[in-house]
Amino acid sequence: MLPVPLPYILGYDVAGTVVGLGPGVATPALGSAVIGRLDGGAAAEYVADPANLLVAVPTSIPLAEAAALPLAGVTAWQAVFERAGITPNQRVLVNGTGAIGRYAVQLARHAGAYVIATARPAHAGQIRQLGADEVVDHTARPFAFGEPADVVLNFAAIDPGRLAAVATHVRPGGVLVSAATGVSHLTGAPIRVEHFVVRNAPDDLAALVKLVDAGTVQVEVAATRPLAELADVHRDAEAGHLPGKTILWPACS
Repeated sequence: MLPVPLPYILGYDVAGTVVGLGPGVATPALGSAVIGRLDGGAAAEYVADPANLLVAVPTSIPLAEAAALPLAGVTAWQAVFERAGITPNQRVLVNGTGAIGRYAVQLARHAGAYVIATARPAHAGQIRQLGADEVVDHTARPFAFGEPADVVLNFAAIDPGRLAAVATHVRPGGVLVSAATGVSHLTGAPIRVEHFVVRNAPDDLAALVKLVDAGTVQVEVAATRPLAELADVHRDAEAGHLPGKTILWPACS
């Protein structure tokens, strides 16, 4: 575990209005509505972020809801387009349909793939509405579907043995990309395996904003809670009680 200097402010996603500019900074202009990712420190009423890491918010959704886009959306973007290189007509399995996985379902569908996603039965309808062609109950042991996938995207923090079982659903020569569990134990498999950590990429975020405003990508918000409840939000997340993104208010003012 990396040492964290204290005091430390949590949070990565930010959406708000520019109220001040540093020396020599001209854009974004004062009063602009922006979103971006911080490397910690976003759970606050006021934050400072390099101007080149901020992009204009989507105009089609409320400003506060836009805070649900940067980290999860860009992680999904990089998994789908950069790491897996998904192309039309591929069979893609999205394992783990929390906030990142739900964006990945939409982006894989946008890329022209046939999308299979894992989810609890109670969430199956929501995942289909986001573009999944098939929804598989991941609580079943083992879960199963038809033909092997060309690509598996893993966003679930599962143990290595479980990930190895998921990897068996990739066709020989296919790809498994994991943004959660490591893949070093799979290096002998007849597939390409890759584990990655998302990088802060405002160009990717700007491309996502365009898809949101075009109606291609939906931004889902599970709950909105006051900033004073930050500790409780983290406890609920650790207990698995949060199905998606929670917005802390005031995320913007």
